[in-house]
Amino acid sequence: MQPADSTPATFHPNAPTKTNILGMNQEQLGAYFKHIGEKPFRATQVMKWIYQHGVTDFAQMTNLSKGLREKLSEQACIELPEVVHKEFSEDGTRKWVFKVAGGSLVETVLIPADDSKVNGRKTLCISSQVGCALDCSFCSTGKQGFERDLTAAEIIGQLWVANASYMEGVDSTEWQNNVTNVVMMGMGEPLLNYTPVVSSMGLMLSDHAYGLSKRRVTLSTSGVVPKMYELYKDIDVALAISLHAPNDELRNELVPINKKYPLSELIAAAKAYVHDNNPRHKKHVTIEYVMLAGVNDSDEHAQQLVALLDGLPSKINLIPFNPFPHAPYDRSSNNRIHAFSNILNNAGFVCTIRQTRGDDIDAACGQLVGQVADRTRRSAKWQQSIKQLAANEQQSEG
Repeated sequence: MQPADSTPATFHPNAPTKTNILGMNQEQLGAYFKHIGEKPFRATQVMKWIYQHGVTDFAQMTNLSKGLREKLSEQACIELPEVVHKEFSEDGTRKWVFKVAGGSLVETVLIPADDSKVNGRKTLCISSQVGCALDCSFCSTGKQGFERDLTAAEIIGQLWVANASYMEGVDSTEWQNNVTNVVMMGMGEPLLNYTPVVSSMGLMLSDHAYGLSKRRVTLSTSGVVPKMYELYKDIDVALAISLHAPNDELRNELVPINKKYPLSELIAAAKAYVHDNNPRHKKHVTIEYVMLAGVNDSDEHAQQLVALLDGLPSKINLIPFNPFPHAPYDRSSNNRIHAFSNILNNAGFVCTIRQTRGDDIDAACGQLVGQVADRTRRSAKWQQSIKQLAANEQQSEG
């Protein structure tokens, strides 16, 4: 469903640049075809070519008339984000660095559930912004600051490229969508780029595009409460909450947005999302909880978490912290993580411990920064602090 506050795409057929139709939903693409004097039903045909057959050349869209193909070639384009770097891990994880308009770089990671299974689950972690404005203290991605929102084309283009990586040399008639799950959990806070994110997720669900199940498309938020209330009215997808602390005092430190939307408001919004009036909608949320040694991993913290989530149907995903240079935290020990998990399981929650994947290519959770360059003040300040720490260490050693 298209969000209520979505604005229609703007077309400029007389402009020197072509209209990029990648990322347009069915309504927008239908309006585009009507604008250029064609029938709106052409939208579904073109969507299938782009997303189900991997075709970006209008000349190859054989069920369109020759005249229409020529018109589209003159006035439109299907412009994907540019891949400037890619790495495939030994464990099957894949990572891409994309250059988007203006020269900014973003990263995307694909994580297979089991590389030994050819047709096993493949989850793509998609970015929604260049950098992130939230500055969570344990996340290296946040240290580069925020530059800009991604467009719908830049968001859905990440999924297109990931699928295409499995289809090299395959004819368009044999094209398959290998990505089985999508999580809006990459760089950025998805709910702070609301309309392009919801529009892109609509394409992921659309039978004319990727046709993914609503249970296989997940939006992860750190707690932008007002947008959580909008979300369940606009689209039905799975919801994950980056929680990471069971009380306000600690969460204010780890996830600064908590100062604006404290836990009482966040949990109320999550309950509203789960218990909306549509019986076909979501029945639980996933709680993401990074495990930081001596910070949020005690038995007391686990018990506080049990109390906090009372009445909220939840699955809890414990994430071993992935250290980055000069990070102020350490990873909880395996014994501590399992002890924490046992308390949650004994309280009746489904609790899993995330398997760390893609470490050899810096693709782990919270590490989407790698080769990504940025030009923000926060990044400069962070880089300066690293240099200062290194200088202090060198001076102490001398």
